[in-house]
Amino acid sequence: MSSALSDDDAMSPAEAYAASRRRAKEQATALYGFRELYDFPLDEFQLEACRTLEEGQGVLVAAPTGSGKTIVGEFAVHLALAAGRKCFYTTPIKALSNQKYADLVKRYGAAKVGLLTGDNSVNGDAPVVVMTTEVLRNMLYANSHTLDGLGYVVMDEVHYLADRFRGAVWEEVIIHLPESVTLVSLSATVSNAEEFGDWLDTVRGGTKVIVAEHRPVPLWQHVMAGNRMYDLFSDPDVDGRPKFSQKNPAKAVNPELVRLARSEADRNPRFAGRGRGRSMPSGRPGRVWTPGRADVIDRLDAEGLLPAITFIFSRAGCEAAVQQVLTSGLRLNDEQERLQVRAIVEDRCAAIPDEDLHVLGYFEWLDALERGVAAHHAGMLPRFKEVVEELFLKGLVKAVFATETLALGINMPARSVVLEKLVKWNGEMHADITPGEYTQLTGRAGRRGIDVEGHAVVLWQRGLDPEALAGLAGTRTYPLRSSFKPSYNMAVNLVGQFGRHRSRELLETSFAQFQADRSVVGISRQVQRNEEGLDGYREAMTCHLGDFQEYMDLRRELKDRENELAREGGSQRRAAAIEAIEALKPGDVIHVPTGKFAGLALVIDPGLPPVSRNGRGAIRHPDYQDGPRPVVLTAERQVKRLAMIDFPYPVVAVERVKIPKSFNPRSPQSRRDLASALRTKAGHLEPERYRKGRAAAADDPQIARLRTELRQHPCHGCDDRENHARWAERYQRLHRDTEVLERKMRSRTHTIARTFDRVSGLLTDLGYLVGDSVTDDGKRLGRLYGELDLLASECIREGVWKDLAAAELAACASALVYEARQSDDAATPRLPEGGAKEALGRMVRIWGHLDALEEQHRINTAEGVGQREPDLGFAWVAYRWALGHSLDAVLRDAEMPAGDFVRWTKQLIDVLGQIQDAAGEDAQLRSTARKAVDALRRGIIAYSSVA
Repeated sequence: MSSALSDDDAMSPAEAYAASRRRAKEQATALYGFRELYDFPLDEFQLEACRTLEEGQGVLVAAPTGSGKTIVGEFAVHLALAAGRKCFYTTPIKALSNQKYADLVKRYGAAKVGLLTGDNSVNGDAPVVVMTTEVLRNMLYANSHTLDGLGYVVMDEVHYLADRFRGAVWEEVIIHLPESVTLVSLSATVSNAEEFGDWLDTVRGGTKVIVAEHRPVPLWQHVMAGNRMYDLFSDPDVDGRPKFSQKNPAKAVNPELVRLARSEADRNPRFAGRGRGRSMPSGRPGRVWTPGRADVIDRLDAEGLLPAITFIFSRAGCEAAVQQVLTSGLRLNDEQERLQVRAIVEDRCAAIPDEDLHVLGYFEWLDALERGVAAHHAGMLPRFKEVVEELFLKGLVKAVFATETLALGINMPARSVVLEKLVKWNGEMHADITPGEYTQLTGRAGRRGIDVEGHAVVLWQRGLDPEALAGLAGTRTYPLRSSFKPSYNMAVNLVGQFGRHRSRELLETSFAQFQADRSVVGISRQVQRNEEGLDGYREAMTCHLGDFQEYMDLRRELKDRENELAREGGSQRRAAAIEAIEALKPGDVIHVPTGKFAGLALVIDPGLPPVSRNGRGAIRHPDYQDGPRPVVLTAERQVKRLAMIDFPYPVVAVERVKIPKSFNPRSPQSRRDLASALRTKAGHLEPERYRKGRAAAADDPQIARLRTELRQHPCHGCDDRENHARWAERYQRLHRDTEVLERKMRSRTHTIARTFDRVSGLLTDLGYLVGDSVTDDGKRLGRLYGELDLLASECIREGVWKDLAAAELAACASALVYEARQSDDAATPRLPEGGAKEALGRMVRIWGHLDALEEQHRINTAEGVGQREPDLGFAWVAYRWALGHSLDAVLRDAEMPAGDFVRWTKQLIDVLGQIQDAAGEDAQLRSTARKAVDALRRGIIAYSSVA
């Protein structure tokens, strides 16, 4: 107060009066009272966003991880409560919803805050409700009364709309929210924030884009090699980024690191240029080495850089890392901290029955926690993960080994982040992590209000390229790309509310179409430039002796004929290869010629394609369109289903090995024993070399004729012929490129609406839509959400689940949600006998019919539209759990981590709730679904939810 008076004394009376008016005006705002809730000053971007909200506009806030974006969302909650309206706070994952719910309850009390996720429904009519984005989407389609009085919606982690599996939900919500709702969008720093903001402004009205690229806690980048830690950049700026090389961070790399990489490449030339640090085979060590996990934690502890999160892109790797630290004898907690940990853990886990503790590995987990070490990944029991998060925030766990799922929004900031490798499995292949992923992972480093600076440490690996790493570290932004596609559920809900024409118009307002339309402008300009270039090339290829275009047509015809004959030869080889595979028998030993699993292999099943029939004849299963898919056991003990791409030429059996009747491809011991027998009997055999025959082109009369015409053409004798030809080839290339661009322009116009038309056409054929009306079957489909919404609806319509017991229905419904982590898992899943097995078979046949219909309507699952094949891998597990078997027995049978079991069972409970809701007048199915939910929600499932 005294400082304010002294400032006023230094002003003229007019200035003092104006300052007093400004202060009075500021004190009258909601922001003034809100700022008092925090014991630190708000940043300028936070203030700007809050002022914008108070003025009645929506905001898009794009800022780095850990910069405090959520304060803007909390201000929306503050405004809603002050105005007597509602605020929904949406998040992409349940764990983040649970965390935000706990934060808001702490501030406003349990009476004012609710939580709605697939697992929990707590005080859903409260003025402030935290929920997953899917819950809000479902409310909008159902016209839920909960939406009454809604004033604000906060969409945390809105950049998640780029997710190929779930991203469409974010766009659905943004498009369908009532105009009266103010939208608060919180995003990571993306390079096209202005484009995203322009779209929000188009569909939602006044939206201000606020971008903050400055990290409140500077992030310093390091590489740990051997027993040394190197700075990545030689002259970093105040926030840890390269000082003068923002456009080319590689130029600012620490020269010591560059020299180290070059010297290692000279010592081990086979590892040079391998990229950003892929895992290399162990061999003779060089001057530097990859430090061990315990050594890294010990080093960080010695330098005062704990707590740390080490990202390992493998669940098994996280668990192994904890064991390695424990084996080393490292203790990060003192006795007092150890006792605190034990007290917290015993309190949080008191609800877990004693008989489950051993099954869950509770005592080993507690031992690690007491030493200050833990793993964090999706395979863990949710309650265990929540305890790890709580202890980490309290400073009682100082080293966490985590998969990348931890980086998504969960409030677990650390002083340091360690990346073991810069390569991860993306579901299809091992690929370099992207700049966006690197930013998301390292963004955890540096705790605001606690740390002066954060540290990102990359461990040295053979083949590490410091300049590629600098490119990752120096790129703080990445573009946001829409993944929006219409689904069956979306189509019936839209048509039911708006009719087809209006639905098409709504879909045209999606961010996906917005981006496509913008890209067409650039493509059109490129086409114009190409046409100008074509005129110049046409002039440069002119020959005084004759028509050079005609001469080039002859050359191209000759080349096309040669290529055609080469393809025919390839087709013949492929046909011979298919015939050879079809002749194989279980027990044959072959050499797989190429591919990821090249080498010695034992045939378990030749994999001949199943053929079904309809009125038009035989239909080959879509997975076998290219021929047999043999299942083999490799010499490395892996059971894999191969494809014809692995057999470019015929193979023959070189030996036979008897397969025991007891062989179980899911059993590691069975695989180990049979692979050992394979290596013993055939490991010494060398594959025969494949010899090609005489080329067909040598005897082809058409090729002989074309070569004669080419030599007789006037332009063939031109001294400048090859120069003309180079210009002509450029002309042809540019002409082809231009045609591609023109096709792209045509394809990008109304793309979403065209997909919607195809989806609607299929639904009309099935009787879900009639013109602008939704049938009773369509209304049922509108209450089913998920990847297999149409399959679920067809199963209800066809009575597939009629007369099933509760456990049998649970087994069948599990196929709608479960997806094996490795889609190429060749083992046949175990199924319950009786009614469940018969119903599961009918479900697969219905899916096959839907798959054929989708092909007719040009609906492609690879583009994110359509029904994937149901996965039966969880049916036996769900059946046994619903029957009341013990957790120990079920998990032992499932060969599945407890966390996965809990997650899939909760998703199964969610889909059973949808089936119950969609069953309509089928009282028996409704009752069975309810009983199945009750049977599943027990023990570990009941006590793993946060309420």
